[in-house]
Amino acid sequence: MIELFNTILYEPLFNALIGLYHVLPGQDMGVAIIILTLTIKVILFWPSLSALKSQKKLQDTQPKIEALREKYKDDKEELGRQLMEMYKENKVNPFSSCLPLLIQLPILLALYRAFLQGLRLNAETGLLADEQIGHLYTWLSNIYATTAINTTAFGFLDLSADHNWWLALLAGAAAFYQARTMQTKRAAIRSEGAKDENAAAMVSKQMAYFLPIFTVVIGYQFPAGVTLYWLVSTLFSLGQNLYFFRVKENLKDSGDEDNAKTAK
Repeated sequence: MIELFNTILYEPLFNALIGLYHVLPGQDMGVAIIILTLTIKVILFWPSLSALKSQKKLQDTQPKIEALREKYKDDKEELGRQLMEMYKENKVNPFSSCLPLLIQLPILLALYRAFLQGLRLNAETGLLADEQIGHLYTWLSNIYATTAINTTAFGFLDLSADHNWWLALLAGAAAFYQARTMQTKRAAIRSEGAKDENAAAMVSKQMAYFLPIFTVVIGYQFPAGVTLYWLVSTLFSLGQNLYFFRVKENLKDSGDEDNAKTAK
């Protein structure tokens, strides 16, 4: 299983990183990380958008779910049937937003590992470890078995050094705003049946604060190049969320208003 993961995911991404570094003018590893991160995020754009659409549809059904929980609060069996019928009528699958994320996870893990291992160099020679040279394709291994890699990005940022607090703070701030875009206003608890939904909302709100803090702590511990990857990836996801949840929905609402005026 590990060999399959390395062959299909890790090695192509690791070679893409070193290959980009090799062909870029000035051989800037920071630029290579940004380009590769954005390329993967663009490739995963549609699965990510599919997950967002599923999540939005599920959020839109919450008032109906709470109404059913209120109506059938004393009949759990009938509540289950009514919920399934409501999901079917609205073409909503409560788990549909999870599948695209599960598909992306191995790719993102391989990308993270490629950045982490690509920055683990011999302190004295600046060369990749022998184990990592073994993961390079022949033309790259022939070069970088004896050629040092410069981990200084943009002329000032050492991507191999950890404890970069300002980059970790930026990544944490981006994670916070991304989490905020995923939150929706919820009605107050009106019944026993609504408590589960509101409890889930409370957990979501707590995660909106926990994940940014976790990002800062972990980002501070890892090499700056990995934190840079998290920052760029999170900013891309933030832009995607803003587009889908705000811009696109505003355009849709405007279109609905125009159609209503035309109908009148």
